Amino acid sequence: MLYLSRPLLAACLYLLLPWGQGRTFGYNNGFHYQDISNGDGNGEIYFSGIRLLVESPQHLVSATRGSSVTLPCHYRYEPELTAPRRTRVKWSRLPAKAITTNEAFALETEVMVAMGNRHRSYGSFKGRVRLRRLAPGDMSLVINELQLNDTGRYRCEVIDGLEDESVTVELELRGVVFPYHSQKGRYHLNFFGAQQACLDQDATLATFKQLLSAWEDGLDWCNAGWLADGTVQYPITAPRHGCGGESSAPGLRSYGPKNRLFHRFDAFCFSASMKGIVYHLNHPRRMNFTEAARACARDGGQVAKVGQLYAAWKLKGLDRCDAGWLADGSVRYPITNARANCGPSQPGVRSFGFPAPHMKFGVYCYR
Repeated sequence: MLYLSRPLLAACLYLLLPWGQGRTFGYNNGFHYQDISNGDGNGEIYFSGIRLLVESPQHLVSATRGSSVTLPCHYRYEPELTAPRRTRVKWSRLPAKAITTNEAFALETEVMVAMGNRHRSYGSFKGRVRLRRLAPGDMSLVINELQLNDTGRYRCEVIDGLEDESVTVELELRGVVFPYHSQKGRYHLNFFGAQQACLDQDATLATFKQLLSAWEDGLDWCNAGWLADGTVQYPITAPRHGCGGESSAPGLRSYGPKNRLFHRFDAFCFSASMKGIVYHLNHPRRMNFTEAARACARDGGQVAKVGQLYAAWKLKGLDRCDAGWLADGSVRYPITNARANCGPSQPGVRSFGFPAPHMKFGVYCYR
């Protein structure tokens, strides 16, 4: 329900009277209105005695990268109308990295605007979104070919004249968080370098919520890394000396926001499933990095990226006790079922770091 103070209501009425200027007002949702209803004397504007309700049966939706997903949104009137009304709907999105910031409202961007059979989509959503419209009042948003950056809080806003109601639905991707540092070693990445490092590995900087979920699943890492909101944190499940102290409780250790240009740390990246497959190339001999890249190309693929290997391990159960080159020049291998001679007793992606390019290993390809 929209509320206006008495002075503002009087000003609106003045402009609509014959001696007023009679111009329309621009409302902050991008639509323009040319009339208002009668008030009740208390500054409250009624919508002809009818109440508009916008609802969603599901406020959190999980999906996989590359798939299609539906964000449910329905509207109705109380009491029920006998004839349909002309309504507008606007879907907007707040990126996952901005949900906890004080500037959240200002960072909302439009996804789609529709009225009747006309609609328009925006930005990276062009050609990928539509309204489901399975029944009267169904304004559910269908997103195709989900991308890593599609996560966030979506707002379904229905507008009927001056009546304006909305509901939010949060979209998350099923994926994996992994720590990452550059070939130069630990703590060489500023915020922007960390962003690019994750993108180069088919990933994005993890959000606080994603790191928290990874910690709840057992992620323990004693090196601080950038998150998408510009804070620097690290997850500890087994408190110990040098990682906050033995007497500290398990949890996320936070350095808070840091200077994005001058401060340097590692990165926590988030990767989700992809359409292709990651596999250890069957090859008669070990190869240096250049030979490994050529071998993957001859097999119709390319050297796998770190994010792709982590996603294949976490989401598809890739298990291989053979060290192999990855695209960033590191050597790693994924273990789902821990066993003797394959590293620690826990599942995970084992790393040999960044060996000299002339050294001989296997290779993980992506196709």
